[in-house]
Amino acid sequence: MILRAAAVQMCSGTDPLVNANHLARLVRDAASQGATYIQTPEMTGALQRDRNGLRAILRSEADDVIVAKAQELAGELKVYVHIGSTAIALEDGKIANRGFLFGPDGAKICHYDKIHMFDVDLDNGESWRESAVYRPGEQARTATLPVGKFGFAICYDVRFPQLFRAQALDGVDILTVPAAFTRQTGEAHWDILLRARAIENGAFVIAAAQGGVHEDGRETYGHSIIIDPWGKVLAQAGGVGEAVIIADLDLDRVGQARAKIPNLKNEREFVLNPAAS
Repeated sequence: MILRAAAVQMCSGTDPLVNANHLARLVRDAASQGATYIQTPEMTGALQRDRNGLRAILRSEADDVIVAKAQELAGELKVYVHIGSTAIALEDGKIANRGFLFGPDGAKICHYDKIHMFDVDLDNGESWRESAVYRPGEQARTATLPVGKFGFAICYDVRFPQLFRAQALDGVDILTVPAAFTRQTGEAHWDILLRARAIENGAFVIAAAQGGVHEDGRETYGHSIIIDPWGKVLAQAGGVGEAVIIADLDLDRVGQARAKIPNLKNEREFVLNPAAS
């Protein structure tokens, strides 16, 4: 089976309505090129560092403009639209960093809440505390579609290989990692981490990214990428600004890669036994 997949790179601002218009234009572009699965980046709806500013634009899932636009586009264009994530107001007053997958009929197939929070202190004073704003997810997600079996992750999740291994052992063909990587961490680790997840699991990886300098002052790395199960880069965007990248995924290559390097089958249980000091 061949799946034509697209990763949409954005440079989302602080206004969800403006970002929804950019989303629609880019998704239409991808669909016009024959893509039937289209992924957008983490925080498609808005990148907003100011907590008060973020809360001012928050909506519940039922009232969110990005969710509504994605449903509309999926149904109109008869494609799968994967919103990498957007901030969603929860009933308990907390916030989810939530991704969504919509089918060609416009119906929601599933959602995924980012599990691992980006709580780090980088060089040059760059510091992030996602756990101060977002409620971590607790469930890994996979979805079996007529076009392949998908596993879901968001950005910082990529640094936790056990998540992707669990999905691969569940039979996933395509691992998804929409992101808003910082420029600093992206320059160091983006391609390496994503290619490693593809190689060690014998799966395709699709990672739509935010790219450029945003209204809220942050700078993201871009370089949206699609990788095959052998670690080959099939398509990649530049580092700044909007882009649509397309690749044809031959899903037979998943089985071929896993047959060549059957590490999923060869994995063994072991006991860690530290030497006495």
